[in-house]
Amino acid sequence: MTIGIALSKGRILEETAPLLARVGIRPKDHPERTRKLVVETERPGVRLIIVRASDAPTYVQYGAADLGIAGKDVLREHGGTGLYQPLDLGIAACRMMVAVRKDFDYEAAVRQGARLRIATKYVQVTREHFAAKGVHVDPIRLYGSMELAPLVGLADAIVDLVSTGNTLRANNLVPVEEIMPVSARLIVNQAALKMKRAQLQPLIEAFGEAARRAR
Repeated sequence: MTIGIALSKGRILEETAPLLARVGIRPKDHPERTRKLVVETERPGVRLIIVRASDAPTYVQYGAADLGIAGKDVLREHGGTGLYQPLDLGIAACRMMVAVRKDFDYEAAVRQGARLRIATKYVQVTREHFAAKGVHVDPIRLYGSMELAPLVGLADAIVDLVSTGNTLRANNLVPVEEIMPVSARLIVNQAALKMKRAQLQPLIEAFGEAARRAR
């Protein structure tokens, strides 16, 4: 019985690789170099399914993958339907922040009840965050170069992930509010956990032990 693990390239793959190695999952082809989207591993019956970061929860939700690794940001935006999230792996850590131009008085705008235009790819999270504050917003969905939006007048603020803050500083933006801390989670298809428990439970426990040792 084959186990599929949905995994995205980039930072999550880079930081997941040592955890995979600790649980005996070593890809036969380097995921960053191969054009293959399904990569066999040295662990019998386990393969990696290479997806976009935002798609990982969907592949796991619908059973195309049994396990996956996804950031809390992606999971919050997705909604987490049909997913079991047993482990915070403690990798790919950053923060989801509201950021504005240095000359924009964010606190005054919120206090005065201004309707804010927010550039973000996290539209659902943004709506929920500002609704809880009683602030009216118009989310503008973008997929890259978020910092540009306030500079050219497209948006009053952005909601994005911040790690070092260097990109914000380089573009004269400042973080003004943290929405949530973000790190990568192990996610599991709930139906697969029932049907393949004998195969999945040892893997989940091995990931947990590897994550604990890495901290």
